[in-house]
Amino acid sequence: MMITALDFDFLLNQNNLSMLAHGLFMTLILAFLAVLLGAIIALIPAFMRMSKNKLLKTIATTYVEVIRGTPMLVQVLIIYQLMKLPLILFLGIDMGSFIPGLVALVINSSAYISEVIRAGILAVDQGQSEAARSLGMSQKQTMIKIVLPQAINNIIPALGNEFVTIIKETSIFMYLGVAELMFQINIIKSNTFRVTEVYIVAGILYMILTIPLSKVMNMLERRLRYAYAK
Repeated sequence: MMITALDFDFLLNQNNLSMLAHGLFMTLILAFLAVLLGAIIALIPAFMRMSKNKLLKTIATTYVEVIRGTPMLVQVLIIYQLMKLPLILFLGIDMGSFIPGLVALVINSSAYISEVIRAGILAVDQGQSEAARSLGMSQKQTMIKIVLPQAINNIIPALGNEFVTIIKETSIFMYLGVAELMFQINIIKSNTFRVTEVYIVAGILYMILTIPLSKVMNMLERRLRYAYAK
């Protein structure tokens, strides 16, 4: 079996570098918006699952289990087919593909983040809530002033991990024509016929995005634990 020599000369082409930079930018935008909007929406199922109302709890549990139990690609394709937006160009971005992709990513992210939020809140010592209530605080005041500030210490590092996961999940959107990193990689592959080299570059670029972020989140987690221990 012969192993062909690898050739990365396509990286010297300015147009290819520009496409890779655009793909990285789109990947980061998709991941950032998905985690940001997903975290906001995730508050709804998180609190519904902690509710004493059985109907709300059942609805939220079903939502989370369905989203977590089905592949991201299936969710993306279903939402894309349901929305069926026309070609809408905005700043060179096809919003007809970008919006359904982002919606699917937000829905998927919200299900996972809702569990992160719920676990973060439940991890706070119940005795502190009881002490706050004994001092005359309402349930709402206890949640906002006592529970949530402490729960954030548990939630933020997990959100960072979700961000890392979403960055890798954005590769699915090449099927929608969203010009994220893998979409651009496939174009470069078709133009240069450098299959192995192009995919190696893609892997390196994803690691450049995710590994430093993981290190930063680990450092943040340690600092939060140290600050909380004080």
